[in-house]
Amino acid sequence: MGTVTGDSPYGLLKFLVCLLIFLTLVSCQRPPETGRLDLLKKHADLQRDVGGFISSIQVDSITGTYPDVAIEQLSQGLTKVRLKFQFLDSICQDDWRITIRPSFSPEFHWAPHLTPTDANIIAQHVFRAPALIVSDKQKQLTVIPDLDLIRNKPALEWYMDLDARANKMILGVSHSKVTEHVLFERDSGMCYPPGLVEFGFYVMTDTDSVNIANPWRRPLAFLWELWGKPLFKQGEPKVGDLNAYAKHTYNWAFNTWGKNVWQEFKLNKKDVGAPVFIVNVTQSPNYPGDINEREFRSIWNQAWFSSLRSAQGLYRYAKRNNDPELLKKALLTKELALSFPQKDGLFPSVIGTAMETVEVKGKKVSRSKGWGTYYFGNSNRNPLEEWGAAENAPYHILDMSWTAYLMLTWYEELEKDERLKVYAQRYANKLITLQDEQGFFPAWLDPKSLQPVPYLIQSPETSMSVTFLLKMFNVSGDEKYLSAAVKAMNAVVDNVIPISRWEDFETYWSCSSVLDSLLGKKIERNNAFKQNTLSMFWTAEALHNLYVVTKDPKYLAKGQRVLDELLMYQATWQPPFIPINALGGFGVMNGDGEWSDSRQSLFAELILLYGKSLNNEEYSQRGLAALRASFVMMYCPENPETKEQWEKVYPFFNEKDFGFTMENYGHGGETNTEGLGIGEFTIYDWGNGAAAEAYNRILDHFGEEFLKGPQ
Repeated sequence: MGTVTGDSPYGLLKFLVCLLIFLTLVSCQRPPETGRLDLLKKHADLQRDVGGFISSIQVDSITGTYPDVAIEQLSQGLTKVRLKFQFLDSICQDDWRITIRPSFSPEFHWAPHLTPTDANIIAQHVFRAPALIVSDKQKQLTVIPDLDLIRNKPALEWYMDLDARANKMILGVSHSKVTEHVLFERDSGMCYPPGLVEFGFYVMTDTDSVNIANPWRRPLAFLWELWGKPLFKQGEPKVGDLNAYAKHTYNWAFNTWGKNVWQEFKLNKKDVGAPVFIVNVTQSPNYPGDINEREFRSIWNQAWFSSLRSAQGLYRYAKRNNDPELLKKALLTKELALSFPQKDGLFPSVIGTAMETVEVKGKKVSRSKGWGTYYFGNSNRNPLEEWGAAENAPYHILDMSWTAYLMLTWYEELEKDERLKVYAQRYANKLITLQDEQGFFPAWLDPKSLQPVPYLIQSPETSMSVTFLLKMFNVSGDEKYLSAAVKAMNAVVDNVIPISRWEDFETYWSCSSVLDSLLGKKIERNNAFKQNTLSMFWTAEALHNLYVVTKDPKYLAKGQRVLDELLMYQATWQPPFIPINALGGFGVMNGDGEWSDSRQSLFAELILLYGKSLNNEEYSQRGLAALRASFVMMYCPENPETKEQWEKVYPFFNEKDFGFTMENYGHGGETNTEGLGIGEFTIYDWGNGAAAEAYNRILDHFGEEFLKGPQ
């Protein structure tokens, strides 16, 4: 018995003890059934709370370690899950995830960003109002990341994913990279430092038919109550007196940068003028180099860039401040809009100049040949023309309806210039002849034949024409305009809203060209269309306007549903990875990366109007936050965080540049505290001029006390 063997009682006991310890360690680190920890099997209380909606919640290990899990039912249909890892040393693992499988077969899926392949993820860069939502006719399941934990240290990179084909909702941690403009993929190199690492999420379940019919209302209310409202009550986004920003805007456009921004010339012996479409940092009075114009010199009256819209804000400001020089400039812009030639009621949206490339100090730069070379055309953001020229671009119904609507707004609210009404009515009479049997208006018309171009023949761009026709009805009293508007609105309600087909010119013919081949088709993996917020806005606006005219509550209910889908793109918190004030700002679409995009100045009053119609404080707060966010990207002392980012990229900026405003932040899907995410141009009509217009309009409509907001 000189050796210990399995035949020895002592040896056998030692072997069994060691085996038991080994099996215990293995069972704690890797469940033998799946290699993942299933929270539903481990936690009876979680099974009780969500078992009727979820078949499994599988948690990966991090290099063999599984988390401690805490489950808390906050209320009926709302459960909080928190996971804690404790690491003694640094641990690296490229990807860690939680996979949630619904126990039913969803018909509806929503996620904030597209993930067309298994390699793609929804990076935290687009966590504005982050949620994953699925439902059928009886059940809805929503998963929301715990945003409090994203702000904790150590800083992790969270992500989400929604795989409709495999019926999986995924939350995880991984580095990400931008692969296309703008999609994200997992990247390698994720490491966890020693100490406590926490991850968590909320599970929201519902069987209420009203909530299922509007799947965004309950998540939006939750997100705002938990994160948005407390920040709003603290004064976020912190921008101060909005009038100061309007003052910066007009001083910049007509004084310090006036030489390059303000354009005044003659058309048919008539004086006209407007701020130029776009300027960049090379046109700053402080720039040490030579001017290089970014795009062709032009002035636009288009769905994005509308000089007539901005001029209304300038008119209101000039009247309020008794400034005859600014009033004169606003009126010159009105004259320019009325000078755009009509052809059978149709009219162009752009006036531009010829351009040339010249050599200055050995460097080639782009310059305008001057307004003596002017031509009329249309927006080059369309399916037929390359960027750079717009002479042969098709007529865009959307642009014409928007401009004609603004003419009637000017006529109703600013001055009774009959020319505006006559111009708009000529267009309205042509427009109603273009309506198809279902009620839609085409997107584009060939500039020569005036026949519809075969793109977006039936799209939510129609909603803008609804708003215009309702305004034409209000001004003229002619029932034919109301009849056409109702028919068009019903077409959008029946064919667009149920499937969230928010496709418009910006969805496919802007800078985001990702998945453009799928026009009219869903991305199968996500069961979703590529979607844009502009068409959501036009539709929510048209439905609210129709409700005001008809008093039919069904239009208000449909409009609220569309507005809520739009609000899923509004920032409801302050992320640690966004070094500017983020609350209230909007993203653009589910295939791009912007924060605080200029569209929020367009959206703000509509959100306020829904707040008023529905007596809903959340909407009122969101609308005011959107208006404040419209000024966050302005370079000026009132925005110290933003100002710091500008000066890191353009150290030559000084007080002569106060008012310079980039249209958004983080457009390319990446940001940091060293200026990454800051752009290099200002579009007056989609930046500072547009924001100032929104402020002046809302001030006139709601009053100064309201703009201060509930405190």
